[in-house]
Amino acid sequence: MRWSNLLIPTLKEDPAEAEAASHRLMIRSGMVRQLAAGIYCYLPLGQRVLDRINTIIREEMNRIGGQEITLPALHPAELWQQTGRWDEIGEEMFRLKDRGKRDMCLGMTHEEVITWLAVKEIRSYREMPQIWYQIQVKFRDEARPKSGVLRTREFHMKDSYSLDADEEGLGRSYEFHKEAYARIFGRCGLKFYLVESDPGMMGGAGSHEFMAPSPAGEDEVVLCTSCGYAANIELASSKSPAPTFPPWSSLEELATPGTRSIEEVSNFLQIDPRLILKTLMVMTGEGPLLCLLRGDQLLDEKKLQRLVGPFRPAHRDEMKEIAGVEVGFLSPLGLELPRLADETVAEGVYVAGANREGYHVRGVVPGKHFSARYADIHHVQSGETCLQCGASLAVEPVIEVGNIFKLGTRYSTPFGAVYLDEKGQEHPIVMGSYGIGPARIAAAAIEQSHDQDGIIWPMSISPFPVHLLAVNVKDETMRTVGDELYRQFVAAGVEVLYDDRDERAGVKFKDADLLGIPYRVTVGSRAIREGQVEIRNRRTREDALVPIAETVPHVQALLTETEGS
Repeated sequence: MRWSNLLIPTLKEDPAEAEAASHRLMIRSGMVRQLAAGIYCYLPLGQRVLDRINTIIREEMNRIGGQEITLPALHPAELWQQTGRWDEIGEEMFRLKDRGKRDMCLGMTHEEVITWLAVKEIRSYREMPQIWYQIQVKFRDEARPKSGVLRTREFHMKDSYSLDADEEGLGRSYEFHKEAYARIFGRCGLKFYLVESDPGMMGGAGSHEFMAPSPAGEDEVVLCTSCGYAANIELASSKSPAPTFPPWSSLEELATPGTRSIEEVSNFLQIDPRLILKTLMVMTGEGPLLCLLRGDQLLDEKKLQRLVGPFRPAHRDEMKEIAGVEVGFLSPLGLELPRLADETVAEGVYVAGANREGYHVRGVVPGKHFSARYADIHHVQSGETCLQCGASLAVEPVIEVGNIFKLGTRYSTPFGAVYLDEKGQEHPIVMGSYGIGPARIAAAAIEQSHDQDGIIWPMSISPFPVHLLAVNVKDETMRTVGDELYRQFVAAGVEVLYDDRDERAGVKFKDADLLGIPYRVTVGSRAIREGQVEIRNRRTREDALVPIAETVPHVQALLTETEGS
């Protein structure tokens, strides 16, 4: 395609609001334009990338027996009310009323709709297994849309759903999707991790996420390079090395004026922060709760929420009213409040707050001086050790590009989605749900593969495999050679972007680097005087001079070699 006929509005400068590399480069390369916060227009180059990603997704989904369908984006509230998610999901759901004043919503996912369809269409065990999928627009009212297409309010998703007669069948469908997703991300050129995850609002018996490592990622995974353990940090467990405990044999109150933070107390008392018992007050549906951790640890809010339900930190005035003390001196001693302590503080002797401003207590022994319920509530940090093999763990930022869930009968039971077995007995359909974000794949590919000059696309999802560039179209010889090579590429079935603009050479070369198409064929005056063109590999920046007559077959060989590698 000729650049002069396309909408490719490249920018010289980085957009002020863009922080992530993918956000910055997708805007500068003319792939997307922002309509409103978290809402994007995909321009021709961006659409071509999505189309190539979606082609790979379709091929791999069809390979495991998936059947493509299209489901409505507008849903009646009754479907979500049947599963209880209408009330469980908060402000993230876009809600509206139609002209008949009926409650409706814009679909953020389609479990309810697919289950409604299964009720209508599945009658017998003979009609299963089924895998239905779609590539559809979803809607989520993100509180803080950011990082370009990584966190949006309107987004593209491939979601698929498996329908099986039993858990064994679900296990097979789950494995089929796990293998298909690995092939999809591999073919798209992504480095990724498969990690254990929390089913969250989806519910069900288990789930995994596919995570692409990137400094721009808003999620974190915990990895053990020794045994291969990998988990979303919200679900990860670790062993945190215990300190050497001093021989404090009795409770002793210590004056600690002006020291509220763990760092201030440890510096004032000249002790390891791990010897300090951190006491936090949160408000749950059951009232106030004290959470106890070691001084070097952070509370993992997702772990705590799974244990106690929705909660929030106690306000200063609430803490003052309930415990008679402000932040920094709170203690589990002497307070008749429920306590939840991290497993790592079950043994040892600690310094804790004294429930008196300006004082702490030394010699506190859990189990002796206070009782508590114990659970894993601390946020895993790099350097802690793996529970499975004892090796050191690493925490890495990642972009979630896919997820898979074993739903079981979470949705089929409330909908009455049942089938008859060979004996004529009814059973609930056993379901799975599986999602992929095509736009997230594009953004993750950019995050993992770019340099100071622009994008470096993997061949499989690049908007074009070849970028043909005529340095000066006013030069008749260069224009003639460029036009003829363009004709030959098209005739050979090679998709090519032909930069035929009447523009300065420097602008064309900068745009070529920005767009990041794998191979650039340059028609320049010096080379064509010797009957040659220059071919550059965008990833390696290696150049080669090739006779004009051999250009197309040479490039075809490069494309074949790259696609096979």
